[in-house]
Amino acid sequence: MEREREPVRVVIVDDEQLVRLALRLVIDGEPDLTVAAEAADGDAAIAVVDEHRPDVVLMDIRMPGRDGVSTTRELLTRPAPPRVLMLTTFDSDDLVLGALRAGALGFVLKDTPPARILDAVRTVADGNPVLSPAAMARVIAAATGPRSSEARRSSREAARKQLSALTERELDTARAIADGLGNPEIAERLHISIATVKARTGNLFAKLAVENRVQIALVVRDAEQ
Repeated sequence: MEREREPVRVVIVDDEQLVRLALRLVIDGEPDLTVAAEAADGDAAIAVVDEHRPDVVLMDIRMPGRDGVSTTRELLTRPAPPRVLMLTTFDSDDLVLGALRAGALGFVLKDTPPARILDAVRTVADGNPVLSPAAMARVIAAATGPRSSEARRSSREAARKQLSALTERELDTARAIADGLGNPEIAERLHISIATVKARTGNLFAKLAVENRVQIALVVRDAEQ
């Protein structure tokens, strides 16, 4: 008999009590999800995550004191860290970009319909990014937007050095990921199996020293700017 899967344990981090309450009601209404704890700011979030060891942290990107970006960066230094899904109004691409670089697996808007937030939590819990091609395009635009020539050169050189460790086939896979393609689409484009896509993606994580596909995409875009 197959053992029943334990519910995904979620920590909600938001400085607005009503937002936390609404999210708790939505999440706790699902049999496969449960809210393990809440926190109202970044410092409290770190303490709560250390205590409860959740699977997913639903993290507000803007909070008084320690914001969601620095909190995410701190959490992901922990052994067996949680997956982080950012909550945002999307009024600051720079903050979203910083969160993705820090290792967040994606983001959802605060006014996203509840069913889609639940789907996003489940997706992130499985280790998959939540970032549509359209959203990726906007984030990449922020990454490659107006900056000083020195800053662009520095990030380009660093990214190209990272990519130089890849084989040609791994580089093709990285570029496909940067185009926002999922595993089936990458397999079709490169005429390989989905299993091979997964194996190459695992190699990319190791060689580029990144945690998720979004970070792979950002390295590729930095190299091409």
